[in-house]
Amino acid sequence: MQYVKIALAGDLGSGKSTVGKILAKMFAAECYSTGTIQRQIAEEMGMTTLELNKYSESHPEIDFKIDDGLRALNDVNKNLIIDSRMAWHFIPAAFAVYLQVEPLLAAKRILADGRMVEKFASVEEAMQSILHRRESEVLRYKTLYQVDIQNLKNYDCVIDTSYCTPEAVAERIQMELKAWQNR
Repeated sequence: MQYVKIALAGDLGSGKSTVGKILAKMFAAECYSTGTIQRQIAEEMGMTTLELNKYSESHPEIDFKIDDGLRALNDVNKNLIIDSRMAWHFIPAAFAVYLQVEPLLAAKRILADGRMVEKFASVEEAMQSILHRRESEVLRYKTLYQVDIQNLKNYDCVIDTSYCTPEAVAERIQMELKAWQNR
């Protein structure tokens, strides 16, 4: 039996978690989200996610803890939807998807989501935080693993979610996955 493993990476606020839940239902798969794990760690440490990202720049044990969990998923025999910026790197057998979104829409989505460790006074503040978090992640992954998470050649499928419903994005991923499997 061939198991479905889809690695969802992408811009902050691009809908990875929402699309991941839809895909999990489509494929009767389990979801694994490093973003959820990161937010839990940030909350436990009394930090925002941006503060945790900055802290992680000089404390790689945070990333190693998260990434060890990803590595273990490569050998798991079940359908998985993995919401992680690095899953494409640690789980080479997964279908790697990158979700893009316009920065202003990303900020509005995150602001509307009301996450406990990502509270912002305005869309502009949310957008600045997103940009700083992204810079921190790009730097960390280049330093730790010598990979560029922004290089779209790392992914099997790239979708702009700015003006699509999460359901339409999930259907497109399902279609692209079938084509990828048939290659």
